[in-house]
Amino acid sequence: MTEESIASAFKALQASICSDLEKLDGKSLFSFDHWERAEGGGGLTRVIKDGNLLEKGGVAFSAVHGEVSPTMKSQLHLEGESFFATGISIVLHPHSPHVPIIHMNVRYFELDNGTYWFGGGIDLTPHYVIPEQAQLFHQRLKTICDKHDESFYGKHKPWADTYFHIPHRNESRGIGGIFFDHLSEKNSTLTKEGLFAYCSELASSFVSIYSEQAILGRDKTIEPQHIAWRNLRRGRYVEFNLVHDRGTKFGLFSGGRTESILMSLPPIANWEYQYEAEIGSNEAETQEFLKKVINYF
Repeated sequence: MTEESIASAFKALQASICSDLEKLDGKSLFSFDHWERAEGGGGLTRVIKDGNLLEKGGVAFSAVHGEVSPTMKSQLHLEGESFFATGISIVLHPHSPHVPIIHMNVRYFELDNGTYWFGGGIDLTPHYVIPEQAQLFHQRLKTICDKHDESFYGKHKPWADTYFHIPHRNESRGIGGIFFDHLSEKNSTLTKEGLFAYCSELASSFVSIYSEQAILGRDKTIEPQHIAWRNLRRGRYVEFNLVHDRGTKFGLFSGGRTESILMSLPPIANWEYQYEAEIGSNEAETQEFLKKVINYF
């Protein structure tokens, strides 16, 4: 399995995901933005906005290569002189506060010394947490994990709980999901082809997983307080992505394309000084839920 074949497969998955998301939204279509990286490679960023379901969404594909810069070596602890990286990254911000934000990415990285790894994950950020829907989401992920390696969910779910934690708030960004990084034949029971199959199934299942969540909330009544809360939760999302997210840091430190890296940010977000949710409210319940680590099985 070559760099080129992995990149080609990821690009095909991007096209399929965008087509299915357009059907789910029912109104808007993705715009296309081809770009090139001066140091080597490029990508295709697709963005959807002002839809029936989605206020803003991005599905980005990239395949880049070049020298491992001194900054990359010091900040990302890479050993090697040149690298190749390819992947898909998705973030969807719905209009409705009753439909969650979702993020997914799968990626492949290789150094000129032969070292390679796969990484990725998927996580859900409901504005209002409904435990039954959270469990449904995790059941879908566990089914995918178990198909490839029955140990994966037990490893990758806690990894997500740790990764998507906002330490300066002492709360989770959302209800977690799965997260994995630096997976190779050296630390997995799977071959390179098996790890690629795991990443591919996660990506190809993305729209189906999100559709279940969207259908459960998209027709609920929206009140002004729901929008205000949605915007505060979006603010938390921004805080995590700009302060803690490893993918954002890699993109910026490797000279990536800023517009594509920051497509994950919502169109509107808000911060309120010393906000306190009303005791007993749905907002307060969600806030308390996000301060716990939940084991769904």
